[in-house]
Amino acid sequence: MIVYHGSTSEVRHPDISFSKNNLDFGRGFYMTSYREQAERWAKRKAMRCQSKAFLSIYELADDLSAYRVLRFTKIDETWLDFICSCRRGGKDYQSYDIIQGPIADDDVFQCVSFYYRGIWTREHTLEELRFCRPNDQIAVISSTVIDKSLTFVKSVVLEETP
Repeated sequence: MIVYHGSTSEVRHPDISFSKNNLDFGRGFYMTSYREQAERWAKRKAMRCQSKAFLSIYELADDLSAYRVLRFTKIDETWLDFICSCRRGGKDYQSYDIIQGPIADDDVFQCVSFYYRGIWTREHTLEELRFCRPNDQIAVISSTVIDKSLTFVKSVVLEETP
């Protein structure tokens, strides 16, 4: 499977130690199967850092059966609770090598934030999330996956947007 990572530099050798804490799926190296999504990430970060935007492209092995993989196929209560736990510093993500599922992007983040702060109920949050555009994220939690099942293909510098 081809996957993408957007950043302000070429990432030939991903390193999980650079990950921030309290992300959607915990500390890991984050990618997506949607090229446009990774390009948006890269351009947004480049604007904040006043630098160039890079899209790094990888091949992720199709057979991941040797790893502990958690897949969220939809935005539901289980996904919502997992995201909130990770954002609160929970360590459940450490039970997995790879976690894949919807990302809490800007629109989704707002909904999750209202739930997280107790403003919305779980039911209302899930109802609102039905209207968000499709997206995904793949968090590689284990460096073994990077070493054995993720191959750097190439990177490209993205054109600046006016």
